[in-house]
Amino acid sequence: MVQLCCVKFFSFPTWKQRQGPWICDNNGHLCFSGRPAYEMNETHPDWAPSLHLGHTEVKATDNDRFQWRKRRRESVTAVSATATTAPHTPDVDEDAATAVLPQGSEQHGATHEATSPEEATQVPDVDQAPQQKYIVENEQCVSCKCMDGEMKSMRAEMNHLHEENMTLKKELSAARMDEGLFNENDKKARDEKVKYYTGLPYWTLLQPLHTVIIPCLTKASRKLSPFQMLLLALIRLRLHLPKQHLACLLQISHTTSKMFRETMGVLHFHLAPLVHWPARHCLQHTMPHQFVEPFGSHVAVILDCFEIGTEKPSNLKAQAQTYSHYKQKHTVKYLIGITPQGSITFISKGWGGHVSDKYLTEQCGILNKLLPGDLVLADCGFNIGDEVGLMCAEVKTPGFTRGCAQMDPKSVKDTRQIAHLRVHVERVTGLVHNKYNILQRTIPVSQLVPLEGEEFSFIDKIVTVCCALTNMSPSVVMKQVLAKPDSNGQSE
Repeated sequence: MVQLCCVKFFSFPTWKQRQGPWICDNNGHLCFSGRPAYEMNETHPDWAPSLHLGHTEVKATDNDRFQWRKRRRESVTAVSATATTAPHTPDVDEDAATAVLPQGSEQHGATHEATSPEEATQVPDVDQAPQQKYIVENEQCVSCKCMDGEMKSMRAEMNHLHEENMTLKKELSAARMDEGLFNENDKKARDEKVKYYTGLPYWTLLQPLHTVIIPCLTKASRKLSPFQMLLLALIRLRLHLPKQHLACLLQISHTTSKMFRETMGVLHFHLAPLVHWPARHCLQHTMPHQFVEPFGSHVAVILDCFEIGTEKPSNLKAQAQTYSHYKQKHTVKYLIGITPQGSITFISKGWGGHVSDKYLTEQCGILNKLLPGDLVLADCGFNIGDEVGLMCAEVKTPGFTRGCAQMDPKSVKDTRQIAHLRVHVERVTGLVHNKYNILQRTIPVSQLVPLEGEEFSFIDKIVTVCCALTNMSPSVVMKQVLAKPDSNGQSE
């Protein structure tokens, strides 16, 4: 019997992972680590060659990303092992406890022991996803709590720095004499500070004045803001502080006179209209009863003169013109007119102190403002009856004896009434002098003459601005009239 001898042929087993290991003699030029990675570690950057492949479309694998994934999976494995060895508690479910380990860990224990930690983490189990999600959420909660604490501390620090910044800004504004100087929560304290530095009674009067003059003072080359220039001028008028002291306060050079002159020119332009002659019906409608009883509603103005001391001029003629026999020194004289209500309605230009009251009244132009039927109250030195009569008006002056032994009873009564009412103009004049100390100082001769191309001298601008600022304040005459009790003992 013939026996057939058959040889069976079997093919080599196929390796599904790319036909087995890839062998290359020049691994250093194709791999990051210089040698190929383990075949089962697919996430390793050297699992497949990626360097010097002759093209640039495929980017090289990021080695840092691989290291990060590796560390994260190792941490997840460590946490899972810790959760497995922890004692069982009633609060923990059996499903949650078994979800920590893969289901096939008992059957394939030997296989897992033989492989490296990288291999053990290559095949994640489906049941491991909830545990990983819980761990990630737990880590996120911890990080959120840390961020919340950091945000609270940063917010507290920010509030502290904001308060400190506001405090330092106030101190800096006060030191630089800026608007922050008057940032007071108490309105009364703020108004008192405004009154001390500027002479104005309220902060609400200083703000509109600042708004009006801003267009005329805004210049990029100035070191001072428009408000600082305004405050510089008002402080100079009100307190007459030395120039060097103001320069130190405002941190500028000692040549503050140029800024002062410029600001005074702007103030004179804007405030001069406040010294105006009112209409007759306005005067009669608000005439105080102290004037109505003896003179009716015909009193138009109360006249008086005041003088400001000046330096002695070098010119002999100027010395004679400015010397005042009444003051016994060189002065400049002004004619001032106020209404019965106490507001300043007229201020003349400066004249030499030697000029008489009558001549000054005739030449200053106030007679042209009188209307027929007006009554003018004046002092004895105003012998202007004829000049006022030419305007169909009347002047009342206190009587004097004129060589007689005594006055008749009617003249005494009229003189007492006129003298009592003329006190108001002296009160207003004294208020202007006392409020603005610059009028109490000796004026340099250089300020008595107008500059070329200007109509008013610098001292005329100063006096006009002081009178206008006085008109912006409440009237001292009306204040006294309203405070005076009537015949029934009640104040009006």
